[in-house]
Amino acid sequence: MSFTAHFLDLPGADVSYDGEWLHPAAAQAALDNLRVEVPYSQHRVRMFGRELPSPRLSAWIGDAGASYTYSRVRHEPLPWTPTLVHIRTRLQDELGVCFNSVLVNRYRDGQDSMGWHSDDETELGAEPLIASVSLGATRQLRFRSKTAGGPRASIELGNGSLLLMAGGTQSAYAHALMKSRRPMAERINLTFRRILLPC
Repeated sequence: MSFTAHFLDLPGADVSYDGEWLHPAAAQAALDNLRVEVPYSQHRVRMFGRELPSPRLSAWIGDAGASYTYSRVRHEPLPWTPTLVHIRTRLQDELGVCFNSVLVNRYRDGQDSMGWHSDDETELGAEPLIASVSLGATRQLRFRSKTAGGPRASIELGNGSLLLMAGGTQSAYAHALMKSRRPMAERINLTFRRILLPC
């Protein structure tokens, strides 16, 4: 199966989506594997002048030297796991892009979340391609323009889906995964990136 693009209507952005990129059985197998393969941790983030536990578990995985700074913390890459290597290889074959790192976020239930942010760190370059693979429970990803009163949009990210954010998406928009009061099962999200390594 290859990537089938459906585009989100966000002027100035390049966001495309395939809700069935992974077969349900393959998505479930990947979810089960990543529960045990990845050494998750709960890092601390600075919010409203205080340091608080991050509202999710996460791990930074990548090639040697692919360090990444987010939430004001520098993360050195952990080694690739077999499941992540398999998914990365398929992404690279289908998209023709080299990914040298992935942020793995584990949302244990509806109370785990990701606040408004853009993946616009210097290490990613001016117009990064972010490939986001969702496993497990369906969660809503929201987008909002960085311009006051600008466009907003949302999309349901289901099990086995692939979302691509490219072009000016990160410079023009922020995105977030909000908390939910509804009972929700676990979700693991993989955001593959390319860190610009020094020569």
